[in-house]
Amino acid sequence: MVSFDSSRLKALFKAFDGKRIAVIGDLMLDRYYWGTVTRISPEAPVPIVEVDETSSRLGGAANVANNIAALGGTPILIGVVGSDAGGTLLRKTMEQLKFPTDGVLTDTTRPTTIKTRVIAHHQHVVRIDEEVKRDIDDDVQRRLLEFLSKELDRLDGIILEDYNKGVLTGPLVDNAIRLARKRKKIITVDPKSNNFFAYAGVTVFKPNRKETEEALGFRLTDPAQVEKAGQILLERLKADNVLLTMGEQGMALFEHSGEVSRVATHARHVADVSGAGDTVVSTLTVALAAGATVKEAAALANIAGGIVCGEVGIVPVDKSELFTTAEQTDGRGEG
Repeated sequence: MVSFDSSRLKALFKAFDGKRIAVIGDLMLDRYYWGTVTRISPEAPVPIVEVDETSSRLGGAANVANNIAALGGTPILIGVVGSDAGGTLLRKTMEQLKFPTDGVLTDTTRPTTIKTRVIAHHQHVVRIDEEVKRDIDDDVQRRLLEFLSKELDRLDGIILEDYNKGVLTGPLVDNAIRLARKRKKIITVDPKSNNFFAYAGVTVFKPNRKETEEALGFRLTDPAQVEKAGQILLERLKADNVLLTMGEQGMALFEHSGEVSRVATHARHVADVSGAGDTVVSTLTVALAAGATVKEAAALANIAGGIVCGEVGIVPVDKSELFTTAEQTDGRGEG
């Protein structure tokens, strides 16, 4: 797809620093119970996890922000938390990381979205979700858009991070894209099923295989079907580019010019795929804002996604590891 030399990589990575990227979407708190299993419960045929450690991490759109910061950029979060302990912890964590939080509103009508994962012996045992999925109300939408409009001239890019939790409503999406296009801002999308076709006119639309199959109604079982899907999405969404991620089958990049590129997966050891999509869209957007071509940005995003798949739990990409790996990797994602 594309290969990097050291001078080009150094220039791009230096340009990552200070890029201001707005992340609009569903903010979440990820909680973890880490432990071991030595027996089965006498009450039901389920494992008993003896907890050794608990931890909390930024999730959803907040994890996208964490990745942007790890790459040297400044994430501008735009979303909501509840008036509850989860919201307090999420906001406190963001502030400790020195993320601007002026665009994070407290919505007293809904809880903070929390995903609790129980992990034993580096394996997921169960996940518990606490959430409300209804759309945020009109007043909250208006306030989020007002904040975006105020920040727009100082932004280098915008990410719409949709987890179907109610922040990215149809009107908010339409207005955010309109504002971005009017000011010629990079705008990328990590979509989910509810508003899949609402993201018309964006710079890069980045669905995964499952979302694409559900939206289009056919399976992506061979290269011809993948290409058909990419062309349909390009035409229907009038997007500049579509980056279709397909797990172990890598990625396919469809450009408005008609060019199609494939890149093999970079993951060497898959420990946990959770959060990989967040890392991909973060790296893609920061790279584009730094002046990378869409092919270069997609290649770096692919490598970054492969790196975090080797970790258990939601973690941001390590910038130095990304640089070293990209330097050692050819354009097909192969070292």
